[in-house]
Amino acid sequence: MDLTPAPRTGWTLGQEAFRKFLARLDPDPTRAGMEYERLRMMLLKFFDWRGANFPEDCTDETLNRVIRKIDQGETIQEIRSYCHGIARLVHLEARKKWGVEQDRFRDIPPRIEPEHDEGRRKCFERCLEELPTESRQLILLYYSDDKHRKIDKRRALAESLGIPSNALRSRAQRIRERLEECIVRCSG
Repeated sequence: MDLTPAPRTGWTLGQEAFRKFLARLDPDPTRAGMEYERLRMMLLKFFDWRGANFPEDCTDETLNRVIRKIDQGETIQEIRSYCHGIARLVHLEARKKWGVEQDRFRDIPPRIEPEHDEGRRKCFERCLEELPTESRQLILLYYSDDKHRKIDKRRALAESLGIPSNALRSRAQRIRERLEECIVRCSG
């Protein structure tokens, strides 16, 4: 899910833009880094609490938009409040986009059968059901087919979502980690 609007100005996040942003958080680089982490955690919680499918992506998009505004000279009085406002917009955009893209996942089979013992398989199925629909469908698509067809399918999936392949890999990795943690908790 690429939330980034089509580049109107050709702006890309660079070291200087990020440095300006950190300087606005705090003149001391150490405190600025700590404030950045607090801000990032606040945004992650914001998106997670609202059920965003990919809170990390939404957080990154929010921060990129704020950094771009600062880099372009916009005066922002209270960065935390401004970030919160941008986060609300990003969340609305993400919900709208996922509502449209859900149709792409309708033909996915409901389950896959892992090659493990019966108890672990039941845990896997339960944990898979606990995932948000979009995450479940994405992970099922991501790991379906044999090696050669899998590569083509993943490339097509990334294109259909409008994201680069590395972003798709990261997204699948995060979902897989959530599944693995759930299976470990479930099985013992």
